[in-house]
Order: sequence, then C-alpha cells, then structure tokens
Amino acid sequence: MNLKSTSKTKFTTEPGREVTQDACRLCSPLGACLAFKGVEGAVTILHGSQGCATYIRRYLISHFREPIDVASTSFTEETAVFGGKSNLLAGLDNVSRQYSPQLIGVATTCLSETIGDDVAAVLRDRVPANPEETCKVLNVSTPSYCGSHADGFYRAVRSLVTSLTEPAHETFNRRLNVFPGMASPADLRWLKRVLKDFGLEATVLPDYSDTLDGGLWSSYERIPSGGTTLEAIRAMGSSECSLEFGHALNPLDSAAVWLEENRGVKRLLTGAPLGVAASDLFFHRLQALTGCDFPAELQAERGRLIDAYADGHKYVSGKRAAVYGEADLVATLALFLLEIGVIPVLCAAGGPVNAFRDVMKGLVPDLEERGMEIMSDADFDHIEQATARIGVDFMIGNSKGYKAAKRLGVPLVRVGFPIHDRFGAARNRLMGYEGTQRLFDDLVNTLLSHNQEASGLGYSYM
Repeated sequence: MNLKSTSKTKFTTEPGREVTQDACRLCSPLGACLAFKGVEGAVTILHGSQGCATYIRRYLISHFREPIDVASTSFTEETAVFGGKSNLLAGLDNVSRQYSPQLIGVATTCLSETIGDDVAAVLRDRVPANPEETCKVLNVSTPSYCGSHADGFYRAVRSLVTSLTEPAHETFNRRLNVFPGMASPADLRWLKRVLKDFGLEATVLPDYSDTLDGGLWSSYERIPSGGTTLEAIRAMGSSECSLEFGHALNPLDSAAVWLEENRGVKRLLTGAPLGVAASDLFFHRLQALTGCDFPAELQAERGRLIDAYADGHKYVSGKRAAVYGEADLVATLALFLLEIGVIPVLCAAGGPVNAFRDVMKGLVPDLEERGMEIMSDADFDHIEQATARIGVDFMIGNSKGYKAAKRLGVPLVRVGFPIHDRFGAARNRLMGYEGTQRLFDDLVNTLLSHNQEASGLGYSYM
C-alpha cells in the first residue's frame, strides 16, 4: 500500500486506525525543552539520537526567533542495542564542563524509552567527573508515543517541583505559585506585572519571558539570563496557594496537584484568562486573595474590549469555526469564540486526551444542541475531512493547519505553537482584556481580508 501523503490520499477516519497523516501535535521532549528554558541557569539534554535535538531546535527557533541550545546523548546503533548509560554520563560531564549550568534537565526520547534505559538509576549513582560540580540534575520521562508536546511540558514542570521543592517551614500569606501552561513570553511578562500590581509575591513556573524573548547581547551567552530561580522553586511549598491554568490537564501531570498533596499548598484551577468572562474570573480570584479593589485601568481595558465586541459583532456573529491544537488551548479558544458569537463547530485536540469530550461537555453543557463536534488524538487528515463535511468560515490554531485551510479555501487565524510562517509569535498576547482585544482584532481583520480577496473588487469600506 502506498502511504505517500498527497491532498487526494484519504485514509479511514474510524477510531483506532493505526496510520497518522500530518500529526496535529509535536513530540513530548519538545515541551520539556520549552519548560526547562524557563528556569534560570538550566540546560536541557535529550537522551536519544542527535536528530531529535535538531528537530526540536528547529521548531523552537522558528517560533521564538532566538538561539536555543539543546544537548544530546547522540545514540548510535550500538547504543540503541546495548543501552545509553555511557553516553548519558559523558553527555552530562560535557554539558557541565562547557555550560556551568545550575540545573541540567534530562528528557528521554522514544528510543531511550523503548530500550528501557533506567535514567533515574543512572543519575542516582552518577559520580561527576568534576568534584566541584554543584548543578542539580533531574530527569523527566517524555516518550512521544505516550503524549504530545503539551504533555512533555507539564511533566517537566511537575518534575521540577517534585525534585526541588522543599517542605514548608511556615506558610507565607500573599505568596502565590502560578503555573500558566504554554503561554507566550508576552503573556508571562503581562502576568508578572499584574500579580505585582495586586501586591502579590508570585513565583511563575516556568518563566521564559526573557530567555526566549530577550534583547541584543554584546557577546554570545551560552545560557541566556532570566528564568525562575532554583531558590524560588524550592520555596514553592511555603506559598499560600497555587494558581494553575488549564481545562484538560491530567492531575498526574499537574505540579499544583503534587504541591497540594505533598506540601499542603491549596490548588486553585482556572482557565487561562482569555475573553471577558475568563479574565473577570481571574481578576476576581486575585481580588479575593488580596482584598484589593478592581483597578480603574483594568476597568477601562474591559470597557474598550466590550465596545470592540459590539463594533465587530456584525463580522463574527454566527460564523462557524474549526479549532485545533493542544487540548487546553482548544478549550480556551472555544469559550472565547462562543463569547463573541462564533460557533466552534469542530474542536479537535491533537493529543491523546481521553476525557476531552467530557471536559468540553462540562464547559459547554449544550454542545450537541450547538452542533459542536469534539475530537481528540486527531491528525490534520481527520481535521480536514471533518471540516470539509461540517463546513466552516475559518480555522483557528497553529501554523501546521495552513495547508488544510488553503485546500479548504478558508482563512486561518494563527494561535498557539508553533507559528513559524509569521513574525513575532513570542510577542503575541492572549491573556487579559488587552490580549483578548488583540486576538479579536486579528480574527475580525482576517475575515475582512479574506472577504476582500474573494470579492475581486479590491479595497472597500467594510
């Protein structure tokens, strides 16, 4: 059977098929690499083949437009047969010597997981070549056949917390842990500023707002400055509570769940603050924690956003959309679209999220009446076929959906990771009233542009 991918090739879309055509997700170690970039002085080493590190660097660099180092234990045929212990030990010594990191995060790939390398045992028994080495080494299991890049991200964050966080000696009021998920550097900067404005001492993990969107260097930095400090991570067990963004997060991958169960730090779960309702909930949470009044500046931002909703309503009301990407982002975008009058008739999670339909049903109880179809573990062949059958006015998701959107003849609103065919993805804000305003403007203008191009009349008042 010829499995060559073409626009005319169609495979069965029945559940349980064994062929993936144009995956709607990236590999788990990529998410781990992104998470470790948000820790001060950290370097990631992939335990597997050199090709995995090259692939991950390519995707991260094309999205963030920043230099990114990812070390590798460089498996060979011999290593794949007899195990990679010696490669891992040599790689750790090389990284420690060349980078002088504060932390080395070891993420496993499909190959090392398949042959059964016991990375935890190797790290436990390791004797550093340099007796003066002081860096912390931790590992996270990230085989790509057991999840997506989002899963690898969450598992790495949890590994950081479980490996570093110390038992609480006392609880500090108004100290907050924040787990924002796969947010953009611009969203992380906004989040830190808002927390500070509310008078909260907060630890945001991970924080790659500087490491993946910094300024010009006078000389090359092997490890970019910035990131959550190890000291701050160790103190997370003494915080009053943890605020975690997510709708479809597996509790077994949740850092906040671990802190609640093992350190007694209360977990507050909420969706990312995208949209008026979600942003209102986020700010009300901050008010409840601090007793602060709602700032006049935020009230003005909220008013401008609602005014924009009214101005743009005629362009979006009743439109039909296909939403795809990592599960949490899909759920967040679906709620935003419903808020502005768009029907997300297809919500497709690229990762294998078994409970995704239940999650969406909990968020939108009448989704059947609205004509919404929910898919998980979907590839772009699934998504394209479903979208062609249902009929949509636009698609919204990352750049990997561009070819499907082009074949279907509908515009694409780019959101999420990766965005490698447009510039400035690291500075795209989604959170808060102003972030929502930017996305709403982008959505409306994408629809207007598509209508102009299809009309043949060129410029016109809209």
